[in-house]
Amino acid sequence: MKTVQVGTLDKKVSRMGLGTWAIGGGPAWGGDKDLSDCINTIRQCPELGVNLIDTAPGYNFGQSEKIVGQALQGMDRDKTVVMTKFGIVWDRKGALFNKVGDTQLYKNLSSESIREEIDRSLDRLQTDYVDIYMSHWQAVEPYYTPIAETVDLLQELKAQGKIRAIGAANVSVDHVREYVKAGGLDIVQAKYSVLDRAVEDELLPLCKEEGIVLQAYSPLEMGLLSGALGRDYKPVGAQCNKKWFQPENLPRVMDFLDGLKPLCEKYDCAVADLSMAWILAQGDKVVLLSGATTVDQIKKNTRADELELDAADVQMIREMAEALDK
Repeated sequence: MKTVQVGTLDKKVSRMGLGTWAIGGGPAWGGDKDLSDCINTIRQCPELGVNLIDTAPGYNFGQSEKIVGQALQGMDRDKTVVMTKFGIVWDRKGALFNKVGDTQLYKNLSSESIREEIDRSLDRLQTDYVDIYMSHWQAVEPYYTPIAETVDLLQELKAQGKIRAIGAANVSVDHVREYVKAGGLDIVQAKYSVLDRAVEDELLPLCKEEGIVLQAYSPLEMGLLSGALGRDYKPVGAQCNKKWFQPENLPRVMDFLDGLKPLCEKYDCAVADLSMAWILAQGDKVVLLSGATTVDQIKKNTRADELELDAADVQMIREMAEALDK
């Protein structure tokens, strides 16, 4: 597995990480997963070259972090890169976010809230530090906190040894510029797939200019680009309101996937491998998260890192995807 340097971390980070939103289960994913399968999947990652484990308190109200914490007890912590997030809460007020089941989530990036969050996350993760601490969503009125204030607190947490690198998810280019001006941003996490290329307009070029790692989440569009879903598939949970799962779009995506079959044969790979390899082909400091929930899935997904796509094929896939937007 190829690696990338993130900030001043003392360990290189695998270009593919394991995202544990689905592993956290809950209403967003149609229920909980088998706990032993989840823990085993996380623990098998380092053997496959995947050393980054991504989680967040907002993934099923801390359940994802707890599962990761249980898994870490059977792993070499010094060789594992743990990334968790802050800013989405459900047990205190903030700016309205979304609702999961019957529980309302809020955005709160106040210093007081973050101080509580990091300690609760460390407790659930059963560790004394996180490698990368990332803002999950950015602060908005009426609970706005300036980014400079957030960075000051994160630098304080670094000095205390609780975190080692700073990240920001779901940011605009203006947010990134504010983080950089305030003195710290090592990695940006954004939605990026061959079907959703909005980050290429401004965010990705800015990250490249500033030497910031861009980590793509949902590179398989919540499983749609996995090749495992049939034409009669009915979306569940968080998939239901997504653009490409809508009845008028799903058949067109299936046609797109069929059009990728010749390339899958050329590279002797699955459509999921091809979709993720396309993301990795966008730059040396572009990495991604796999939402695998089983050992077999993560084993298959690591194949993407081995593929070296011809530039002409990368462009062909882009043009096929662009045709879907017309």
